[in-house]
Parts: sequence; structure tokens; C-alpha cells
Amino acid sequence: MAWGITIGKKPESAKGAVRRILPYLSAYRPLLALVIALCLVSNIMALFGPTLAGNAISEAEAGVGKVNFSRIYYYVRLMLVFYLGSSLLTICINVIMVRISKNIARRLRQDVFEKLMRLPVSFFDRTAAGDIISLISYDVDLIGTCLATDVVQIVTNAVTIVGALLMMLYISPALSLVVFVTIPLSVGFTVWMRKMTRPRYAKRSQNYSVMNGFVEEMLSGQKTIQAYAYADAVQSRFGSVNRAAAEAYYEADGFGVLLGVTMGFINNLSLALIAMLGAVLYMLGGVNLGQISSFVLYSRKFTGPINEIANTVNEIFSALSAAERVFHLLDETEEPEDSPDALRLEQVRGHVKLEHVSFGYDPQRLILHDLNLDAPPGRMVAIVGPTGAGKTTIINLLMRFYDVSGGQILVDDGPVDGYTRESLRGAYAMVLQDTWLFQGTVFENIAYGRENAGMEDVARVAKAAHIHSFILRLPQGYDTVIEADGGNISKGQKQLLTIARAMLYDAKMLILDEATSNVDTETERAVQQAMRELMRGKTCFTIAHRLSTIQSADDILVVDHGDVVEQGTHAELMQKKGFYYRLYDAQFR
Repeated sequence: MAWGITIGKKPESAKGAVRRILPYLSAYRPLLALVIALCLVSNIMALFGPTLAGNAISEAEAGVGKVNFSRIYYYVRLMLVFYLGSSLLTICINVIMVRISKNIARRLRQDVFEKLMRLPVSFFDRTAAGDIISLISYDVDLIGTCLATDVVQIVTNAVTIVGALLMMLYISPALSLVVFVTIPLSVGFTVWMRKMTRPRYAKRSQNYSVMNGFVEEMLSGQKTIQAYAYADAVQSRFGSVNRAAAEAYYEADGFGVLLGVTMGFINNLSLALIAMLGAVLYMLGGVNLGQISSFVLYSRKFTGPINEIANTVNEIFSALSAAERVFHLLDETEEPEDSPDALRLEQVRGHVKLEHVSFGYDPQRLILHDLNLDAPPGRMVAIVGPTGAGKTTIINLLMRFYDVSGGQILVDDGPVDGYTRESLRGAYAMVLQDTWLFQGTVFENIAYGRENAGMEDVARVAKAAHIHSFILRLPQGYDTVIEADGGNISKGQKQLLTIARAMLYDAKMLILDEATSNVDTETERAVQQAMRELMRGKTCFTIAHRLSTIQSADDILVVDHGDVVEQGTHAELMQKKGFYYRLYDAQFR
């Protein structure tokens, strides 16, 4: 199996991701304006420091016995005031930006989760859960961290660079020529590195998604892995996936280190040239020691932020790669909206018809061909057949998880695409072979989907599902908290709870997909009898591999390769001695 999310089309450049983030920032325009103002004030205060230091050094040039120490102390006190004020403002800036970034990350997660709730089942059929979890956690966090720290650094450093350059030009235009020699080197190298690092950061995000998907799948199948003594093989496979992720991380960050080191070399080269040219100008009387000292400090303020921006750019590239993945998902095609004239399915009778239905997950390869079925209200229809015959596909079409490729499905004489999806799906109760329970009390899990259900109602269906006595033996009875996905109870008990949930839902139509596959034979018979009583007057569709569970069905559809090859009651089909007879014979004889 391959892991890794492949959602939507890749944007042509990072500009698209930036444009998508801007609306999230626009909600905080007043705070962002305040941050920019504070950045300006903070940097201007910090930029006074080198000038004050140069003035203090110039005072010391007067010679022994002529130095005005009161002036030096004055400049030192001003430096302390300006640097302290700049630091306090920087703290305020960081606090504000952390608050903004966390709110944006929260909103992004909310948007992603709400998007997931609107996506069709086909999206989850082709996308690993680990990929989605990685996107919601790792990628969104990366975007939030970038906004909290990297954006502030870029704004702050940009102000510092401009201010330092103006001060250097003011102190000595001649010395400033050195800067104009090294700037093209820095800019050119940064542009080249951007082209080299961006695809590597995208690859790193993808490989981490692959690793998360692998880990999620292996952890969910831990019992099977241990049962088959497959742990060594899984560890070996994880080693390969982990190695690929580590290599992608090394490759991306390795270039980041190269960028920082190279920019540091260019900055040191600039400092050496300043020292050499400054010495010449000092001997010619063009500048004094105080001016040279101030210029050197401003040059460090100029080149230091360039180096920081170069390092920050790498982190921004990584965040933009994450943003692209997030917005790929947000651009994924949602489940089509109901037609404007769609009706709510109310006062359901449960009369279901399939007329000449054909369907294929791939339009070029049909799974169902010209399928016809008439299920009047209160009828129990069983769907049997070999694996891959199309049984679950029929259920997906009944619930409109997918739409038919041809023909139509009718409920109470109305086409299903003429009803709202919410009301259509709400007319069915489902019990699947793959049980799902959430972390909550036993009462909450049974009452799921039924508002205002009382303890009496829950206990009644629990007794019918033969789970009541087990619940009473739990530490807190119906108030016992079930761990995530029912990890602290058996598989059969989980399935009985989901059966009780479906009974309580009391829908007019019921779908059972191997609903009693995880319970013992004696309990299965008792539950079948109770369900038969509760299903009175309801239309029931049941998928069964154990043919003993559907012998009392009103109608049995035998499906093979997408076609109904036989149809009738158990007695009628056995009498024909056809496909169903052979299936039954294979199980019991």
C-alpha cells in the first residue's frame, strides 16, 4: 500500500498559498497594524544604540585627562534606556503575534474539520486517516509557528536593514560602497537557494505524511501484527519509511544550513572590507574612531538581519509547503449540494425500488448492471453473494454515499435525488460489521442520534439486544466510560451496543451489514428474534455471509459480478438448486 495524501491540483507557486492565508490575517488588521507600529518604534530605538556608542568613543578620543566622563555616562544611560525600551516592545510584539497565530491555526483546523464533514465518502475511501491527521496537526501547527515567529522576524529585520543602511550612508557614503558590493552576492545566493529548497521542503512534508499514515495503520492493526508474528517485518518496513523521512528532512535542512553559513561568510567578508577601507579613511582624516565604530555596529545590524532572513526564508518555505497541502484539501470537491427543489423525506413508509440501476466507482468499469429490486414496507431483503459481488455497493447507493451511473432508486415512489441527503440518510438506521463507538458513557453511545432519549428507552433496547446484563456488571453501569473505539470491551459487546443504538434510533428502514458476525450463535439467535420483532413494519436490507441468519428473509437477492442471478425466498432458492443452493451447500455440507 502507498501512503501519502494526494489532494487536488498543486498550485503553480507559493504565491497562491500566501493569497489564501491573507484572508485569515485580515480579521486581525488592527492588531497587525499595532504590531507594525511597535516594530517601527522598537527598531528605531535600537538603531540609536550604535550612534550613542560612537559618540561615547569620540568623547574618549580627547586623550588622557581631557575625557568628559559625564558625557560618556550620559550616552551609556541613553543606550540602556533605548535598548531596554526596544526589548520590552519586542516582547509585546511576540505576545500579540503568538495570540494571532494560535487563533489563525484554530480557525484553519476548524475549517479543515468542517470541510471533512462535507466531503463525500469517496474521499475517505482513497485517503489514509494518518494523512489527514498529519495535515490537521503537523501542517497547521507549522503554519501557526511561521506566523507567530517568522513573519515578525522578517518585518523587524526589514525595518532594521533599511534603518541601518540609512545610518551608514549618513556616517560615511564612502564606507557604504562596501555594502553595495556584498548585497548583490547575498540577494543572488538567496534567490538561488529558494529554488533549491522549496521542492525539498515539499518533499519533506510529503514523506512525513507517509510516515504518519504508516504508523496510524500499523497501530490500528497491532493485534493482527502480533498474532502473525509480523513485528520484525513491520519494523523493517517502518525503518525504510522512517529513513526516507529522515533523508528528506536532512536534505531540506542541509540546504538551510548551507544558506546560513554562506550568508555568514558574506557578512564577514563585508566586515573585513569595512575594516580595511575604514583604516585608510581614518589615516586620510575622512572619519574618526567613533564614526568607524558606529559604522561597524550598523554594518552588523545590516548584515545580521539579512542572515536571519535567509534562515527564516527556509522555515517559511516549509510552512508554505504545509499551507499548500491544507488548501489542497480545502479545495477538494465537496459532496454535491441537494437540488434547490429537493424535499425532506418525512412520514417514511419505507417502500424502496431499484429500477435498472447500474454503477461503477470508475465510470469505465461498471460493478452493477441493470439491477432491479422492489422492497415494499416491512419487507426484509437479504443480499448475498461472493466477495466483490457488489453487496456493499448496493448499500452505498441506497444511502446516497454514491449516486447511480444509470437507472434510478425510489423511496416511497420518489427518486432519492429528489430528497435532501440529510433526510434520506436519517430515514435509515445502520449496523455495520466494522463497529464504531466513541469515547463516552455506555448510555451516550446507545443514545447516539436519538435526542431526548431517556434511561428507560436505552435500557429497553439494551435488553432486546441482550447487552443489558453485561452493562449492569460494568463498574458504573450505564455511566461507565467506554474508551476510544471501545478498546475496553470485547468485539461482540461492541457490536451488541451498536445493534441497541440502531434499535433505539427507530428508523423506518434498516441496513444490517453482517450485524451479528462478532457474537456467539446462541446470542445471535436471541438477537435475531428481538430484531425481527422490532423490525416489524420496517424495511430491512441485510448483507450476510452466514446464510443461517437470513433464512427467514422475505426476499433474498443473490448477487454475482454486479448482477442479480437469483431472487426468492430461502425455500424457493433451495428448490432451484442454483447459485444460492451451491453457496448454502458449501457452508453447511
